[in-house]
Amino acid sequence: MSDQAPAVTPDWSAQAADLRSQLQRHGHLYYVLDAPSIPDAQYDRLFRQLQALEEAHPELRTPDSPTQRVGGQAVDAFASVLHRVPMLSIQTETDISEHGARSFDARVRKQLHCQAADPPLDYVTELKFDGLAISLLYADHVLVQAATRGDGAVGEDVTHNVRTICQIPLRLPPQAPTKLEVRGEIYMRRDDFEALNERQRKKIASGAKNEKTFVNPRNAAAGAVRQLDPQMAAQRPLSFFAYALHFHPPQDLTLPPLEATLFGLQAYAGHAEVLRHLKDWGFPVSQHVKVVSGPDGLVAFHQEIARLRDQLPFDIDGVVYKVNSIERQALLGMVSREPRWAVAHKFPAQEEITTVMAIDVQVGRTGKLTPVAKLAPVFVGGVTVTNATLHNEDEVRRKDVRVGDTVVVRRAGDVIPEVVSVLLEKRLHESDCFHMPTHCPVCNSLAVREVGEADYRCTGGLFCRAQQKQAILHFAHRRAVDIEDLGEKIVDQLVDAGLVNTLPDLYRLGFSQWAALERMAEKSANNLLASVEKSKQTTLPKFLFGLGIRHVGEATAKALAKHFGGMDAIMDASIEQLLQVADVGPVVAQSLRTFFDQAHNREVVEQLRFCGLTWSEDAPQGRLDLPLAGHTYVITGTLPTLSRDQAQEMLEQAGAKVAGSVSKKTTAVVAGEAAGSKLEKALSLGIPVLDEAALLQLLQPPA
Repeated sequence: MSDQAPAVTPDWSAQAADLRSQLQRHGHLYYVLDAPSIPDAQYDRLFRQLQALEEAHPELRTPDSPTQRVGGQAVDAFASVLHRVPMLSIQTETDISEHGARSFDARVRKQLHCQAADPPLDYVTELKFDGLAISLLYADHVLVQAATRGDGAVGEDVTHNVRTICQIPLRLPPQAPTKLEVRGEIYMRRDDFEALNERQRKKIASGAKNEKTFVNPRNAAAGAVRQLDPQMAAQRPLSFFAYALHFHPPQDLTLPPLEATLFGLQAYAGHAEVLRHLKDWGFPVSQHVKVVSGPDGLVAFHQEIARLRDQLPFDIDGVVYKVNSIERQALLGMVSREPRWAVAHKFPAQEEITTVMAIDVQVGRTGKLTPVAKLAPVFVGGVTVTNATLHNEDEVRRKDVRVGDTVVVRRAGDVIPEVVSVLLEKRLHESDCFHMPTHCPVCNSLAVREVGEADYRCTGGLFCRAQQKQAILHFAHRRAVDIEDLGEKIVDQLVDAGLVNTLPDLYRLGFSQWAALERMAEKSANNLLASVEKSKQTTLPKFLFGLGIRHVGEATAKALAKHFGGMDAIMDASIEQLLQVADVGPVVAQSLRTFFDQAHNREVVEQLRFCGLTWSEDAPQGRLDLPLAGHTYVITGTLPTLSRDQAQEMLEQAGAKVAGSVSKKTTAVVAGEAAGSKLEKALSLGIPVLDEAALLQLLQPPA
């Protein structure tokens, strides 16, 4: 028997070529155009077919095969690559205002000897990606080499890793030139970066050694490209944008940097046409590329991208302006290895380095305790930053932030500045780890962290100064005690002036104090005074909801009131007793118990009673003697005279449950004008439909 492998038949070769072609086409649709034409499972089947064919007949395996994206052997070191066309740097415009764009246009016009009456110049405007510049060399339409920028003259061969990036074509279509060099940026999307770090955190938590999280997407992308093992690089989610095309001069022809850069490009009218061809050949090109006219066009683009910056799915640190005309690029030339026809117009840096002077704990309007780093002042994101959030205790521990540390601070747009990471190599001495306080730093109430939550919260909601405004607004809400016209601006004045410190203070204000508020006319003061007085007559569920106890919403408040019948019974109920309420689970029961275990919260309730707040209290229920006990109703549309809240309250007082959606268990639907899908569903299920008159008739007490 012969040891030689059987010759590759034409059928096998054709089959492999057809599979490669299909996979390349579908990969381009998926990774570059974001418009997949087949399900993932079908793509995987095609991939496995090609993989099996190549394993059976290794001579069919080609460098441009999609199977080679995640294969290859690790290298011992990176080989050096001499750039036939230098990878030039671009001059940076230091003036980040609109004057930077106008200055560039003025310089270009002066160097081109343009007169004032001459028409404005056309520019191509692009994004300045915060990633890693890369050079891609294609020969006979196949990717043969990928190299980093290095020092601009010599880079490193990273072909084995770049092959793993699905957005980079391994083979170009027949209409592309046979040999060319494409340059662009390798980057990592923000969502991919967050997912990568989350995977890293899980590895670290499971005890894996030599694992770490990454500081920012750029560092993660650069590290992936410079992995010695392509299998490791393939695990990092990298993306690519193309932004330049070059042709190599003949080997025996040595050209100056500018002439080498523009060699062969004279066939194209301008840079915009080059980018269109790159896109046609299968390279991803940013959708934010524009051709603009004159300095006004440059300024408008800079301002537009500045507004969009935080909404982009990837990081940028500015925009790039390029003279569109290739002919004019040649006339403008270079200075100190920088082309005169291009400039990078940066935005304010979003990350800077500073020092942690202290770590304080702030209490938010809802009682959340947030550790905040007090920083040595640093200019970042266009403003001077002195504070940065540390989010919660887990984040402080994960990042290991300590007083005296040198840290990276990030501010994006209007987002609150945050500490991104600690530069551990700059930590000069051992310092103490951060610990969250056990009591609120504002009111000294107990600070608790609920099971399954990351945040600590102050339990002194009705007493804590930090939560005063939020507590008052919630208590006055129309679904609580309903103090009409008591809005945020009035509450701000009351608290800031020291007129109201706790809820009972609202009921101690006289006409003169209301009238003294800013922009408060006599009639408005009287209306507010009357509204406060009216709110004294409330219901137990509304009052309980108005206290703002964490996790106690309207439905839970109603269930508690119905079950216990009175406020004192609720305040004194044990965890076990609270858990007997249908709408109460362990988290809610603990929240209630924690709230009423604070003496000052009980004191506020007693003072509100002393101020005249009253509500009816019933005998504890499970009462099955109510006429509608065990029935479920749904209200939809606008009733003639009753509001939805009124109709719901009447039904619940009769023992019914009011649900938000229609099901087979619904007893009836109460429908008013403009009833929509709920009415349609009721009719389709054969569920009775009542109008307001029928509802009122149903609720009539028996004669």
